[in-house]
Amino acid sequence: SCVFSLVNIFLWKHTPVGYMELGKELRKLSWSGIPKQVRPIAWKLLSGYLPANVDRRESTLQRKRKEYFAFVEQYYDSRNDESHQDTYRQIHIDIPRMSPEVLRLQPKVTEIFERILFIWAIRHPASGYVQGINDLVTPFFVVFVCEYIEEEEVENFDVSSLPEEVLQNIEADSYWCMSKLLDGIQDNYTFAQPGIQKKVKMLEELVSRIDEQVHRHLDQHEVKYLQFAFRWMNNLLMREVPLRCTIRLWDTYQSEPEGFSHFHLYVCAAFLVRWRKEILEEKDFQELLIFLQNLPTIHWGNEEISVLLAEAYRLKFAFADAPNHYKK
Repeated sequence: SCVFSLVNIFLWKHTPVGYMELGKELRKLSWSGIPKQVRPIAWKLLSGYLPANVDRRESTLQRKRKEYFAFVEQYYDSRNDESHQDTYRQIHIDIPRMSPEVLRLQPKVTEIFERILFIWAIRHPASGYVQGINDLVTPFFVVFVCEYIEEEEVENFDVSSLPEEVLQNIEADSYWCMSKLLDGIQDNYTFAQPGIQKKVKMLEELVSRIDEQVHRHLDQHEVKYLQFAFRWMNNLLMREVPLRCTIRLWDTYQSEPEGFSHFHLYVCAAFLVRWRKEILEEKDFQELLIFLQNLPTIHWGNEEISVLLAEAYRLKFAFADAPNHYKK
């Protein structure tokens, strides 16, 4: 019934007021997870890349895809210029470190990611390219590949077998949706990454309020939040959970106002406290840090993510609107 409701939403032709209602309804239905077959279009709508108006969607896609490849034509040849070669070199180094492994080893995927990241960096000189941004392309790319293939496991699919036009569509759509996401968290990636520093500090204050015992335990063993949570903010937990879990998380993040910035903080707090038993049992700085940097989530799926999101929502509801809610 969720699929049916979502399909109805995608085909809804209405007045401007109706479009506002459509957005609200789509976010409500998507919060608890989007069925795989409708996720590509749902993400494009939720991110603001596609207009709610059905009649304008095809022309918008054509225009935006054309615009992206005009950027490629304009900027991509400059990747070896002296002023840009450091950026391109860093992107080139980071892509082989991406997850999942099977995708990143495909030359076609590497080529697409290099273009997306380089164009984004050139068009956003305030931050340029920063490690971590490379991970944020992957969920969009994988979800948009699913639009064109039957396979259950995209990770083992040979992307180069897709027609060139399809690959170009996936590339442009991934670029624009990643750009929309980054618009909301760009201070995470400007010089000295002030957004991340601030969020890690907020996480620390929030955890001290919701689970003082865990907070005190980390403090007593001289574990600094920056040592494990910097990556949680920088990569939006993508290095901590399997890709399937990231994709499910992003259904909700795109349904929440400021999901990738504000709500993510509560998800990180819920995620840390989820391991309280293991944290409190560990009495050694080194072992604690190793545990926090390698949390055992390899077998996680939708069920664990749903529990995590419900707890994050509870925390947000309990703390977000209280004055000085981070302060004791």
